Amino acid sequence: MTTSSDPLDQPASGRGAVLSMSLCVAMLIASEFMPVSLLTPIADSLNASDGQTGQAVSISGFFAVAASLLVSTAAGRLNRKSVLLTMTGLMLLSLVMIAAAPNFIVLMIARALLGISIGGFWSLSTAVIMRLVPADRVSGSLALMFAGQATAAAFAAPVGSYLGEVIGWRGVFWALVPIVALDLLWQAVALPSLPAQESQSLGSMWRVLRRPYVSRALIAVLFTFSGAFAMFTYLRPFLETVSGVGVQMLSVMLLVLGCAGFIGTFLGGRLTNGHLMALLRYLPLAMAAATLALLGFGHVLSLVAILLAVWGAINTALPISWMGWVTQEVGDAPEAAGGLMVGAIQLAILLGATIGGALLDHVGISATFICSAILLGVAGAIVGSGRALRA
Repeated sequence: MTTSSDPLDQPASGRGAVLSMSLCVAMLIASEFMPVSLLTPIADSLNASDGQTGQAVSISGFFAVAASLLVSTAAGRLNRKSVLLTMTGLMLLSLVMIAAAPNFIVLMIARALLGISIGGFWSLSTAVIMRLVPADRVSGSLALMFAGQATAAAFAAPVGSYLGEVIGWRGVFWALVPIVALDLLWQAVALPSLPAQESQSLGSMWRVLRRPYVSRALIAVLFTFSGAFAMFTYLRPFLETVSGVGVQMLSVMLLVLGCAGFIGTFLGGRLTNGHLMALLRYLPLAMAAATLALLGFGHVLSLVAILLAVWGAINTALPISWMGWVTQEVGDAPEAAGGLMVGAIQLAILLGATIGGALLDHVGISATFICSAILLGVAGAIVGSGRALRA
C-alpha cells in the first residue's frame, strides 16, 4: 500500500489545521516585516531616523529569541493548542497597539509583544506539524505552512507600500487586524487538542545544544539570517537612493521579490529531502552574490528586478531547508530543536537589522550590503560539505 506525499491529500481536519497555521504564518511575517516597506513614512511620522525605525524589526527579534527559548518550557504541561491560540492573540493585540501608537516607545512595546508571538508560535510549529500529519507528509506540510510566508513576502511589502500612500501606514496595520481575528477563530475550530507529550525544560534544550552538529548548525543559521536581514531590512532606502525608484516602482520591485518566493517555497519543499546539505551551503552563497550584484547594477532597473527575484526565491527556501534539517537530524527532540532553531533565526534577524542600521546611519548603504554578503559567505563556509551537520 502506498501513501501520497501530497500535504493536501489528508483528512479535512488535518488539512484545515495546517492551513490555519499557514495563514497565521502569513500574518506573522506580514506583521514582522511590514516596517520594511513603510520604513520611511513611519520614521517621518514618529520623528525617528531610518536606522532607528529599523530597530522596530530588531526589537521584535529580541523578544522572539527569548520566547522561542522559554515558551515551550513555561507552557509546561499546557495543551499546545492553547499556547498557539495565545500566541495568535498576542499578535492581534500588538497590531492594534502599532496602528494606534502615539509615539516611538509605544511602537517598540507593541513590537516586543509581536516578538513574543513570533517566537512562541514558530518554536512549536514544526513539532505541531509532526503531530498533525503522518511522517511521510511532514516535509510537504511544512512547505504548505511556509506557503503562508511566501504569500506574505509576495504581497505584504508591495501592498503595504502602496496602501501606505493611500490610507497611511497606520491604516495598513489596522487592515491586518480583522484578518488575524478571523484566523484566531479558525485555529480555535480547526486545531485538535494537542496535550503536551512531555514537559520541556531549559535542560532539555541544553542537552540538544551540546550535540556538536546542532551547535555548528545554529552558528551557520546565525550567519545566514543575519546576512539576509542586514540587507532586507534596508532594501527600501537602497531602492529609493541607489535605484531612484518612486513609490509605484518600489511596490513593483517588492512584488517581484515576493512573488519569486513562491518559486523558493516550491523548490524548498521539493529539494529538502534529497539535496538538503547542498541547499544549506549554496543558497547563502547565491544570496551573497545577488546582494553584491545589486550594488554593482543598482541603477539598472531591469537587472535589479531579476536580482530581487533571485534573492526572494532564496529567502523563502532557506527557512524551509533549515526546518527540514530539524525534522531529519533532530527528530527525536523537535520542540527543543525547534525552539533553538527559531531562537537562532530571530537572534540573527535582530543582529542583522542592528548591524545593518548602524552601517546605514554612519557609513552608507553600500557598507550595509557588503556586510550582508560577507556574513552570507561565512555561512556557506561553515556548512561546507554538510557532514558536520549530520547526527
